[in-house]
Amino acid sequence: MTKLNVLVSLITDENEYQLEQAASAQAAALKLGASVQIIYSGNDAVQQTQQILGFIQDPSKRPDAILAEPVGTGMAQIAKAAVGAGIAWAIINTDVDYIPQLRQHALVPVFAILSDHEAIGKIQGQQIAAFIGEQGCVLYIEGPSGRDVAKVRTKGMLAAKPPRVDVKTLRGDWTQNSGYHAVKSWLSLSTSRQLNVSMVACQNDDMAIGARRAFEELGDLRERDAWRRLPLTGCDGVPRSGQEWVRQGRLAATVVSPPLVGDAMQLLVSALNAGSQPPERTLVAPNSFPSLKELQKPRGQAAQTL
Repeated sequence: MTKLNVLVSLITDENEYQLEQAASAQAAALKLGASVQIIYSGNDAVQQTQQILGFIQDPSKRPDAILAEPVGTGMAQIAKAAVGAGIAWAIINTDVDYIPQLRQHALVPVFAILSDHEAIGKIQGQQIAAFIGEQGCVLYIEGPSGRDVAKVRTKGMLAAKPPRVDVKTLRGDWTQNSGYHAVKSWLSLSTSRQLNVSMVACQNDDMAIGARRAFEELGDLRERDAWRRLPLTGCDGVPRSGQEWVRQGRLAATVVSPPLVGDAMQLLVSALNAGSQPPERTLVAPNSFPSLKELQKPRGQAAQTL
C-alpha cells in the first residue's frame, strides 16, 4: 500500500494549542507510517481556503486526506471539492451540518472531531464561581466572532456562572498579542476604572498571558499590583504552556482541551483499513486544571476587586 499522504491545515503558528495540534499530527504520522504536511493560514479564512484549494486542484500536490481546523466557517464548499476529488475530509474543532450529506455518496472517510466547547465554557463558569463566589464582575476575553467555538464557549460559561456575576467582554483572535492589545486598549478608556473587576477569564491561555503582559506594563505600581493579584484563567491547557503557567502562578487555572489532530489521523487510518466510515462526529471531553474540587476548597471566598 502506498504511504498515506495527509494535509493538515491549522489556524496560526502563533498559538500554543495550534502548535500542539501540529505535534500530535506528527506523532500520529510517525506511529501510523503516514506522511503529513502541516500548513498555517495566518488567522486568515480566505488564505486558508485558497491554500487548501491549491492542494485539491493540483494533481501533483493532491493529498489522500485533508484534516482542517477552520479559521472561520466550516468550509462546506471546500469539503465538497475535496471529497469530489477522492480526498478524505475531516473537520477539526468546528460543528458543521454538511457531514451527513457528504457521507451519503463519499468513497472516502468524511467526519468531524471536536472538543466539547460548551463543556469548556461551563467549566470556566464553574471556575468563576470557585474564585469569586456568587457575585462580582469578570473581564472576559473571547475568541474571534466569526468562529462558533467562541460563541459556544461563551454560551457554556454564561449558563454555568453564578447569576449575579456580571461579564464585560473583550475580543481577541487566540494569540497572545490579541489578548495584550485588547486589554491595553480597554485600560486606556476611563470606563475601565468604573468596573469593580474581580477576575479575568480568557477563552484560551495565549490570550490570558497577553492580558497579563498588558497589566504588567501599567505605570501605576499600585494599580498594576492590584490587577496582577486578580485570578486570571484560560483554556487549552497544553502541558508545556497552559498547565506550566498555572504551576508557575502566571495563571490561576485553565481548562484542558486535548489536541485532536492525532486522534483524527487514527480515526482516518482505522476507517481506511476497515473500508468503512469513522463515527460522523466525535466529541472529546475537557477537564479543569487544577480540578474543580481543588479550586472549590475554602480559600477566603471574598476576592479583591478593582
